[in-house]
Amino acid sequence: MNKMHVDMGEIENEPVRPKITDAKGILQQNREFLDFFWDIAKPEQEIRLKAIENLIQYLKTSEKTDELTYTLKRLVDGLAHTREAARPGFSLALGQVLSVFEEIPLRTAFDQIKEKHNLAKKLIRNAAFGNFFGVLALSQSTRLPKEPQVVLECVQLLQSLSQYREHLRDLPRKTMVDILSETSEEVFEEVLLGALQTDLSSAFSTPEQLQLLLVAMQKFPQVLKPKKLKKLLGTSTIITMDNIPKLTDVLKMAARSVKKDRLLPAVALDLLQISLREDNFELFWRETIINGMLKDQPGPTHYLSYRLLGSALPLLTLAQLKQVLNGEVMRTYGEHVVSAQLPDRFKFAPEMETYVGDFLQGCDDPEKQLAVMVAFSLLTNQGYPVVPSFWRVVQHLQPTALQSYVDWLKDMFLNPRLDSCLDFSTRRQKENQEGGIQRENCIFRLRKWIIPRLTSIAENNQVKREEALVMDVARFVFFHAFFNSKKATPDILETEATLSVPLDEKTRTTLHSLSFFKKQHINHLPLLGDSPEVAARNQRHMQGVMADGSMWIFCLVRYADTLLNQPKYVKSTQPFSPEQRQAWDSMLASVGTLMKKSKKGQTPETSAFQQLFLLVGIHLFKAPEDLVDLMQDLQNCMEKAQEKKSKKKKAVTGSAAAGEEEPHWAEVVVDILLSLLSQPSRHIRHVCRTVFSNICPHVTARALTSLENTVLLQSSIAYIFTLRKYMYYLLLQNEDESDASDDDSDEGEDEAMEEGSEVDQNFRIELMKVLQNQGALATEEDGSDDYELDDEAMMKLDGSIAGLFLEQKKKMQAKKDEKDKLKKEKTLVRDFKIKVLDLVEVFLARQGSSPLVLGMVEPLLSVIESGMSSESDQQEQDFLRKAADIFKNQLCRAKQYCKTVGNRQGELHDLLEKLMTKTQKLSDSSVSLYFFSASLYLVKTTPSTELRFMGNVDVERVSAIFKGALCSFMTRRKSPLSGLMFVDLFTRFPVLCVNLLVTAVEHITTGVREHQQVRLAGSTSTITIETGKNKVVQEKLVKALELSLFLVKTVNEQKLSVDLEPLEKVIQSMREVLGFRKTGQMEDTYWAVMKHFGVIKPKRDRTRKTKDQAEPTAPKKKKGFLPETKKRKNRKKQLPVSEQGAADANTVPLGKPEGGKKKINKIKRKLPGGGETPVQGPTKKAKTT
Repeated sequence: MNKMHVDMGEIENEPVRPKITDAKGILQQNREFLDFFWDIAKPEQEIRLKAIENLIQYLKTSEKTDELTYTLKRLVDGLAHTREAARPGFSLALGQVLSVFEEIPLRTAFDQIKEKHNLAKKLIRNAAFGNFFGVLALSQSTRLPKEPQVVLECVQLLQSLSQYREHLRDLPRKTMVDILSETSEEVFEEVLLGALQTDLSSAFSTPEQLQLLLVAMQKFPQVLKPKKLKKLLGTSTIITMDNIPKLTDVLKMAARSVKKDRLLPAVALDLLQISLREDNFELFWRETIINGMLKDQPGPTHYLSYRLLGSALPLLTLAQLKQVLNGEVMRTYGEHVVSAQLPDRFKFAPEMETYVGDFLQGCDDPEKQLAVMVAFSLLTNQGYPVVPSFWRVVQHLQPTALQSYVDWLKDMFLNPRLDSCLDFSTRRQKENQEGGIQRENCIFRLRKWIIPRLTSIAENNQVKREEALVMDVARFVFFHAFFNSKKATPDILETEATLSVPLDEKTRTTLHSLSFFKKQHINHLPLLGDSPEVAARNQRHMQGVMADGSMWIFCLVRYADTLLNQPKYVKSTQPFSPEQRQAWDSMLASVGTLMKKSKKGQTPETSAFQQLFLLVGIHLFKAPEDLVDLMQDLQNCMEKAQEKKSKKKKAVTGSAAAGEEEPHWAEVVVDILLSLLSQPSRHIRHVCRTVFSNICPHVTARALTSLENTVLLQSSIAYIFTLRKYMYYLLLQNEDESDASDDDSDEGEDEAMEEGSEVDQNFRIELMKVLQNQGALATEEDGSDDYELDDEAMMKLDGSIAGLFLEQKKKMQAKKDEKDKLKKEKTLVRDFKIKVLDLVEVFLARQGSSPLVLGMVEPLLSVIESGMSSESDQQEQDFLRKAADIFKNQLCRAKQYCKTVGNRQGELHDLLEKLMTKTQKLSDSSVSLYFFSASLYLVKTTPSTELRFMGNVDVERVSAIFKGALCSFMTRRKSPLSGLMFVDLFTRFPVLCVNLLVTAVEHITTGVREHQQVRLAGSTSTITIETGKNKVVQEKLVKALELSLFLVKTVNEQKLSVDLEPLEKVIQSMREVLGFRKTGQMEDTYWAVMKHFGVIKPKRDRTRKTKDQAEPTAPKKKKGFLPETKKRKNRKKQLPVSEQGAADANTVPLGKPEGGKKKINKIKRKLPGGGETPVQGPTKKAKTT
């Protein structure tokens, strides 16, 4: 021991070497400097980049040269770091250091890299990574081209690293390409050309070597001239027929190498550029791509062809574009798009959309843009193009190209040229089509795609379109939806182009639907144009008007009127009757009158009526029979409104008391909209939403009340039946369907009569009378059971009974019809209420800050409450789901809410108290959640300006209301409230949290004292068992702990002046009472609370007892060892029976096996004399020890 001390002293007294002294000095004196290297090795990229930046800044300000030397050594050492993310970090840091500090020679750094990472002495993998990332750092320093000799040695080192492909893959070759691209022509010719001679000569062997040659040819064309290429490769050009097979093999190798990366190999794009430069593009595309790559099965080679097609778009001429986009690559791509629609298939379409979008965005030639759009539109599957009708790349088209494309689409609709399409059919389609493809079906599919493509161009706000183009598309769709051309006229441009193939009914139906969607869209269209005036007007959210102030819908109505007034040139597909034409003319007259009034001064009333007339008028083309009466009602409503307005102006001051208060114009419009909603039309529903959204700022409380009554109460049924003619129409429509099934339902009615549990007593009495009148019933006077009637009497009796049963059947049918009618009426009422909810949703979305919104709280809650308890058919569920969604998202979670309640504070507090009282009485917790959310919304409507004040809210009264709810939650066994409700309350309103904190602590204390009282009756173990059995106590404890956790957390975070010591004492005592032994919700919540008091959950003692501490009576068995009788080797040995039995008896353990209970079979063993001796296992007593 003394000798060891002497030796240590000698070591300490020895002089320290200078190199070690410098290193130790850095370690001891500057810890901040060393932390940079630790951060560079971390996996987070942001930390690595920040550490490199700080290291460079530190070295710039430092005056110690030894630190720069240590930095170079440390970074070189880190190039072969075992952590994958650390190696690029050290490489980048070394490159930055060499770039900033030019006093470090690159030769020195390169020598250190080779010396530190010697491939002959180190592990191959680490040494290979160290050398590669070292060369990469030298390349990133941007100083490498200045030292040609170092460049040569770097290239030679990379060539030697190429053999370690299992570790570095193709990274050395790619780095050589990067170095080559930065090298000057002089250095390449004098230094590198000789070193790269072998790689350049074997360019057709691997993709990396071929790319090296192609980059050299692009970078140094004066060095690698045709003569030099012929010397290297045997040919003066790359793209030749002899080289095509080699190039195809190289491209296939490149495609498989990037299979997982899903990108285009650089060598493929370089080959494409070389083919264009050598003017051999057609040869390359035909032989290498079409006849080479596409001959393989669909996979990486096909995807490389598609990527090469997308990347070639900016490089090709117009003629080359048309050739490529009309070839086999496009057809194969179309087949892929159709087959990839199945789930779990790789879809290349989004990637191709990116290629096309980038091309259109960077191309300034409208002809090329048009050629690409037309080519992709002509790629069809049995007439239907594979690109979607709504294609986002259209937004990059220039106005000239866009107009030409729209003209081409219209021409293809009028004159479908299927021969110009690049059409294909999948294998499955060919198998399913026995008679071939029908031309009519292909034309329909093509037109079906063109119509939405046209409308999507006009509707897409990202497309640079003009007003003339939008109106041109709208007129085109409207004309062909409802009119046919008879004779050309210059006044109507649509008549000059005729249809080569007449429109069928399916195409007309598609045109009808899309034409009305088009009208709906242009009604919300913003101003078009790029002028500052247009931008300023759009900021005021002006929609549905053109630059001159006229409405889009009015321009379309005026165009429709022009078509109706030209019967010589056009013919309507559904001509108007005289009554319908009169309704149309009266609509135009009313709109003209309103427009004259609006010139004097535009008012919301005239604008609403004008828009309503135009929308209903244009829908006359869709359903003229249904809207004629409605148009007349609109006329009457407007006239009455105008009359009342004029009378009101002429009335004297005291005349107001003589009559009722006249309704506001918005109330009249709302009543009209409610009547419109009773129509079974989806378009009318859109009309009502549009008009109501425009008049939302002018809606009065009485108008909202009519909506509430319609949605909420049964009085809505009476309201609907006041619209008798509309309801009659709906019932007639349903009766037509029921009449068709009357014959089929006769058998069901007979079965219902037979299965009836009780017979109608009136029918029984009538039947008895008929039988008695005909003498068919035996009486007491007859005295005989054998009573028969003659044939005449029987025929008369049959007629009477048949008449009676026929009458009874009519009565039952009448009852059934009445029941079905009531069911249909109920369905119609529910459908009507769903439509009215649309208006409620629009109002809440547009006028969320209006005080009128507060009146919608109770009706929506009533709808939700009644819907939860009613029947659960699909329509009822849809209605309930929509109401709940409106209440939750449009009301409670709205960004805008009512902040000015005026003098309604008392009313709000009464409503809050009413809702909270009802919340506590509900039986359904889900409904209670909606009521509690409504209460929080009411508290939010009067926001606080300071933390401890809540505006106009009576804090004491509100606190008392929620205090009562909290007491109910903590004391009732089955309370509809939950802890999350109060957590939400305390989070949003901390003032109420402070006021309710004392109450919460009291109830938590009371909940624990119940267990303390139980503890007096028995021991801790008994209490634990009773606690596990008493679910009510457990639930109460969990609620109390959750609430206490939130309270303690809130008090600590907000630093409130609340004494938590009593709560801490009570919660600490729970551990003694409950004796937590396992994890669970209650135990985890308990320790989460105690953590805020500074008490950490103790770790479980996992130490095992030693042999000395173990009980001698129960020796511990070795884990993993079996008794001798269970070992396989004993069963294989051929022992005498006596010895085998003795061995079994000696090896059977007396104690309980460690693995648990095991069955011991009694094995009968035969003795040599023929007897059998059973070998008994251990006794049961031994097992229990």
